[in-house]
Amino acid sequence: QSAVSPSTEVVYQENPDANYVKGQGFSYAIVVVGEAPYAETAGDNLNLTIPLGGDDTINNVCGSVKCLVILVSGRPLVITPYLPLVEAFVAAWLPGSEGQGVTDVIFGDYGFQGKLSRTWFKSVDQLPMNVGDKHY
Repeated sequence: QSAVSPSTEVVYQENPDANYVKGQGFSYAIVVVGEAPYAETAGDNLNLTIPLGGDDTINNVCGSVKCLVILVSGRPLVITPYLPLVEAFVAAWLPGSEGQGVTDVIFGDYGFQGKLSRTWFKSVDQLPMNVGDKHY
């Protein structure tokens, strides 16, 4: 809320269904999905899919209104099925308590910059994936 003008209405709805989104008349949505904090084997996810109902949230919201999806995760996750539904996608990684750093770039106070240290795969079938691999 601190990143937008006071006249901008900010609505927070955890896990909204499609009917809720369609009934609100939103012009745009920012959808934040991601992983719960983890360490070591507690974070194992062999499919590398977006957990915690994030896939349903993306489908419900982005299927009804233009949206930006922000993924909070400690690793690349499978996002290919959702890309046709979204206007923009941001990998925020793990911003810790500095969420304002994310709003600074999505609202244009600073530009996006940087380079991924690894390739973002389309599916887990491509893993492992390194520059020079036949399926790269």
